[in-house]
Amino acid sequence: MSQLLNYKLEGEGHTIVLIHGLFGNLDNLGLLARNLKLDHQVLSIDLRNHGQSFQSKTHTYQSQAEDVCRLLEHLNIRDFSLIGHSMGGKVAMKVAELMKNKVRQLVVLDIAPVDYQVQRHDNVFNGLKAVNEAKPSTRKQALEVLAEHIEIEGVRQFLGKSLYKQDDHLAWRFNVENLWSNYRNIMGWQPISTIATPTLFVKGANSDYLQAEHQSQIQAQFSQAKAHIIANTGHWLHAEKPEEVLRTIRKFIA
Repeated sequence: MSQLLNYKLEGEGHTIVLIHGLFGNLDNLGLLARNLKLDHQVLSIDLRNHGQSFQSKTHTYQSQAEDVCRLLEHLNIRDFSLIGHSMGGKVAMKVAELMKNKVRQLVVLDIAPVDYQVQRHDNVFNGLKAVNEAKPSTRKQALEVLAEHIEIEGVRQFLGKSLYKQDDHLAWRFNVENLWSNYRNIMGWQPISTIATPTLFVKGANSDYLQAEHQSQIQAQFSQAKAHIIANTGHWLHAEKPEEVLRTIRKFIA
């Protein structure tokens, strides 16, 4: 029996599936969930190796997307829309390929369906591993260890949300080792066959994840793709400008 992802199901109506990014959990898109559940059923999930979901040495987009499909089948959800941020955006794109007849709309937050050839998270992984070694007993100590590796306060605070008490020290909910050993898979991408699902790519204006040069690869994989840029935001656009991101999403899915 395959394991099911940890999830939260709220609200009523057409189902929207929210998929978090790397080092996240099902609360990361909580600002979107709180609004969307007013008139939709919202399914928030913890991806494998994250939150309270199971851990696995395999962490490919195929396996992550199959996890989501299995959960949707278990919950008997046959018609839904997908919203994914960063790594979760790639998972959402893969789900849209595997279940294309069931996906009404797809919203991808600040990621392109491309193989990124850069190491963007070395300092983050160094900080996470340092916390594992230090076995801090308080959140303050953990954040101090992170600060030696990660300059940006917002990134440290975001990561801090995944700390939990394990025996006499704090540990990470996500599996640092499995994510590190799969980092090439996470940054990579195998192009999918063209799908006609209406798709919206939302870019943070100051982020370099979605670039003009990715347009041809997007069009080759998503024949009904549109793009929207949120001004003065980086990669964490839904946290920085939730109202604008929500307006954009609602206009698209209306």
